[in-house]
Amino acid sequence: MKKYIDTGKKDTRSGFGEGLLQAGRANPNIIALTADLKGSLKMDAFAAEFPERFVQCGIAEANMVGVAAGLAIGGKIPFVGSFAEFVTGRVYDQIRQEVAYGNTNVKIASSHAGITLGEDGATHQTMEDVALMRALPGMVVLNPCDYNQTLQATLAAARYEGPVYLRFGRPAVPNFTDPDQPFEIGKAQVMNEGTDVTLIACGHTVWESLQAAEALEAQGISAEVLNFASIKPLDQETLIASARKTGAVVVAEEHNMAGGLGEAVAAVLARECPTPVVFVNGEDKFGQSGTPSALMAAYGLDAPHIAEAAKKAVGKK
Repeated sequence: MKKYIDTGKKDTRSGFGEGLLQAGRANPNIIALTADLKGSLKMDAFAAEFPERFVQCGIAEANMVGVAAGLAIGGKIPFVGSFAEFVTGRVYDQIRQEVAYGNTNVKIASSHAGITLGEDGATHQTMEDVALMRALPGMVVLNPCDYNQTLQATLAAARYEGPVYLRFGRPAVPNFTDPDQPFEIGKAQVMNEGTDVTLIACGHTVWESLQAAEALEAQGISAEVLNFASIKPLDQETLIASARKTGAVVVAEEHNMAGGLGEAVAAVLARECPTPVVFVNGEDKFGQSGTPSALMAAYGLDAPHIAEAAKKAVGKK
């Protein structure tokens, strides 16, 4: 089993900020817009280097999405940035009608997603955003796992022709993936190979799943770990091959059970390769105030809970 090393904790939103800056340097058509959250979205460096390509829209997310759609129709590549709750739920109609329906080349940059937003509490923590974006025809949904992968996913989103939802977070988390590994939309990453159970994760739960796999190995259980940072399109080939090999699957995500990665995985397996699946998610609950680590434990999304879910999945074979 490969041992992944935390090279220094970083917030994934900073990976987006650096990726946006690099994309802007590479392509003069990149435009950045935000709803009064330049600092929170780490757009400062882009705004400083390209002030003529940065638009501060104020707290007017619906207008921001409309402006971005117009810019895209005009040949620009706009990134709109806000908190995940505000840039999905508050403006869902605009995203549906002006971005998805028109298949406009708008990139929705979504920070402070999930319960790891922490102390801001349930009103700002969204655990439903992936479901909302997955439901839109043609919308790509990405949830990278660390700073390095978020940077690469941002570059991939900039190159992709069509609407993209890019989800990332606020807290500093382990940074452990290869910084030079290009991000491929629609492709899962095999982090570790195993034979007894498949652990599927995205975002912050990838590191937790790797820690769970180490704990399981010490108990004689071989866990395969797959990073499904590309939630839509989903890498069905890698999923099916792993499920056939191990015969048991766990899906861990910082999202509620309805409409997330777990249901996407279950739908594929039900059609193509019926396999026992155990879900590790926020169930049917809102968030609450607390530190990110305390909330991950309280909602059962940390490594010990994932390891227990893996044992349960193996027992269902």
